[in-house]
Amino acid sequence: MEYVRSDAGAQQGESALTVKILVAGGFGVGKTTLVSAVSEIRPLRTEEALTEKSIGIDDTSAVANKTTTTVAMDFGRITLPNGLVLFVFGTPGQDRFWFMWDELAKGALGAVVLVDTRRLADCFQSVDYFERRGLPFIIAVNRFDGAGMHSPDQVRDALDLPADIPVINCDVRDRESAKQVLIALVEHIMRTMSGRRDPSAVSY
Repeated sequence: MEYVRSDAGAQQGESALTVKILVAGGFGVGKTTLVSAVSEIRPLRTEEALTEKSIGIDDTSAVANKTTTTVAMDFGRITLPNGLVLFVFGTPGQDRFWFMWDELAKGALGAVVLVDTRRLADCFQSVDYFERRGLPFIIAVNRFDGAGMHSPDQVRDALDLPADIPVINCDVRDRESAKQVLIALVEHIMRTMSGRRDPSAVSY
């Protein structure tokens, strides 16, 4: 893990630890919105308009107002109060853009899997991907109008996840709520790393 100077660290004359994380999930689940909500810089987006070519491929039934889709990645940055800098990469949600995932996952320490409980199956591939790579991840249940309320334990059981994987509720449109998702991921990464090597490798 490299130490580089962030803007916040440079102002204080200190080095800041940077961590790369991913935000994944199905089509239209709120990945771009989360990255945009938390980023302290103007976020990079690679969105294109949905066209007739996506008919029958992208299921917009639950997100009827969605007119664009991420075709490569989203990118943002947030500095936490202790100076830890998170580089946040949002992944594309459709199968046809999954060739990007292996490149985006290089160097990442963890991931958020966003979930829409109306379309729970859409996150299965993301969960499977991170489990196979052994990458720490948490589940963040995004609030959508019309979606029923489900407890974290219900969502965990539906996804057949072990008890040590955090499941939290959030509203990615709200910066503080989205920020708490990232903090929960960092804490989970720390707990996971403490079982693998010296926990002082990451200081939160």
